[in-house]
Amino acid sequence: MPRADFRFAFRRRVRYSEVDAQAVVYFARFLEWADVGVVEYWRAAGIFGRTTIAGGAAEFHVVRAEVDYKAPMLLDEEVDICVACTRVGRTSAEFACELHGLNNGEGADDLRARIHQVQVHVAEARGKATPVPDWILAAFEAFESRKLRSQP
Repeated sequence: MPRADFRFAFRRRVRYSEVDAQAVVYFARFLEWADVGVVEYWRAAGIFGRTTIAGGAAEFHVVRAEVDYKAPMLLDEEVDICVACTRVGRTSAEFACELHGLNNGEGADDLRARIHQVQVHVAEARGKATPVPDWILAAFEAFESRKLRSQP
């Protein structure tokens, strides 16, 4: 999706511990960054730290993650982790994440990876899929300023 369509971005810098001997970010870190981005998205949308009516925290498990790598990230580069909730089903939510490098010498933005995640809302004790609470759907829709619920 076009960068301008993302309402949320979280900026971070590539750290030494995230790169290999050639100072290139290890590929698995892209998934870690997507996870960090989604949590920060939840915080911005007002979901992080809120509890359900039953008293437990809202709990999602990643059940699918796909990464399309476009270009490497290098040590000390800044990266914007752009995140959008794209769909909410009965028990799941889908997120689009893009990693954009910012230190390419000319200050221009460039896409480094696209990541698609499907997360399932679960009953914390057993991990069984449970319906996404209405308050979470409402928070995502308010943050994105559009309807996200898929049709049955």
